[in-house]
Amino acid sequence: MFDPKEIADKAEVVIAGFAVVENGNGYSVYDLNDCEGVAIFLPDRQLLETNMDEICLSIAKKRLDQSLKYMSYA
Repeated sequence: MFDPKEIADKAEVVIAGFAVVENGNGYSVYDLNDCEGVAIFLPDRQLLETNMDEICLSIAKKRLDQSLKYMSYA
């Protein structure tokens, strides 16, 4: 379980309850709605690891794609 305020504060972008954080080796997408779901993506957007179910993961992928166009290094 993570602190949603802490994650939101360090996130590059927050869209519809999902926070995207650049982690040096890719991106972490946090589901701020349940405070447990995290998906870690490589820089090429391939999934590395997750504890999300398929529905949350598909939303996380979509939010990552949407977020990258707003991030300065995308």
